[in-house]
Amino acid sequence: QVQLVESGGGLVQAGGSLRLSCAASGRTLSSFAVGWFRQAPGKEREFVAGISWNGGKTSYADSGKGRFTISRDNAQNTFYLQMNNLKPEDTAVYYCAADLSRLSRSAEHFDYWGQGTQVTVSS
Repeated sequence: QVQLVESGGGLVQAGGSLRLSCAASGRTLSSFAVGWFRQAPGKEREFVAGISWNGGKTSYADSGKGRFTISRDNAQNTFYLQMNNLKPEDTAVYYCAADLSRLSRSAEHFDYWGQGTQVTVSS
């Protein structure tokens, strides 16, 4: 079993930056692909970014390309989402997730989820 805990969310002005962290416990993440999803009020959960088990492959939703960077530190059993130039439309609850199989953009493929952290971007 893997427990994931997000941190780093908060309120930021448009154009600002936040760095989300996801710390894992219970099992090493080194064999998992990991990713970030988000869900805004009244909308479905959507893929934001993902990274393969060794960091060799990354994937981003178009909405975050050039602004968001996903990274991981397997030694610390933690992965991150650096978000720059934030926009009001980035406001959502952000979830981290871990996937035992290969990197995917589909929420159905992820096996473990964090509880979510709120990101609010004011205009």
